[in-house]
Amino acid sequence: MNEKIRNALNGQINAELYSSYLYLSMASYFKRLSYDGFARWMEVQALEELTHAMKFFNFVNERGGKVDLKAIEGPQTSWDSPLRAFEAVYDHEVKVTGLIYDLVNIATEEKDHATSNFLQWFITEQVEEETSADNIVQKLKLVGSEGGGLYMLDQELAQRVFTPLPGTTILAGAGTGGA
Repeated sequence: MNEKIRNALNGQINAELYSSYLYLSMASYFKRLSYDGFARWMEVQALEELTHAMKFFNFVNERGGKVDLKAIEGPQTSWDSPLRAFEAVYDHEVKVTGLIYDLVNIATEEKDHATSNFLQWFITEQVEEETSADNIVQKLKLVGSEGGGLYMLDQELAQRVFTPLPGTTILAGAGTGGA
């Protein structure tokens, strides 16, 4: 793995870890408001982003690269409303999509076909991420900021379940023992 690819992938590991922090911050925001379903959605999203970071982490290591972990910037901690929070989710996912596209461009320029192939999964994932966030934004616009509609949407989002990616674990070989 050449240095340009390695540096770019290390940057993406940092971006994915930041995404996890951001969604944990949003989960905390929603818990403070007693929107447990919105918080659950964000907690699952945080785990997904951590899994994405690990997917990059494992790829760099498998290709003989060196992972250089950097400091993770502290995320925003409050939003004006559930709608504003989910608009921020959508905007963030659009930004991450751009980062993935940049990685694909670098892999193409460097003729790194293995990395290019690896990134195809993330392109598909980002389409899903943007669509999911936008769907919730549209629902929040429909139900407004009060009342039964918001309660029903909170209940719907509470049903989200984290599903680990096949072949990817957050802690490879982790046992059942506590920390």
